[in-house]
Amino acid sequence: MALTLGAIVLNVPSTGPAAEFWRAALDLTPDENPDFLVPPPGTRPTRVHLDSTDRTHFDLWVDGSSTPEAEVERLIGLGAERVEDWTYPPDADFTVLKAPDGTVFCVID
Repeated sequence: MALTLGAIVLNVPSTGPAAEFWRAALDLTPDENPDFLVPPPGTRPTRVHLDSTDRTHFDLWVDGSSTPEAEVERLIGLGAERVEDWTYPPDADFTVLKAPDGTVFCVID
């Protein structure tokens, strides 16, 4: 295969504050270009989820070292907010948050 997924591009109003939030949220480090953030070594590869009804966003999966509730609270402490007007299905296994710049993302149980 000649191609690999090299990056996911987020459109943000200002790269500096967005980089600060996502670095802290996901333990990322800046690459040579500070607008490129690199995951820690040994991190599980990112999947591509195709969906015809949803907008582009991150799904953040909680590993076994924490709980979804603890991670939601940690992210809120970093400046994220709950999206209060989100319509959840009855069996929802996720919480919808938005980063300080308004980027919507999900924390998956």
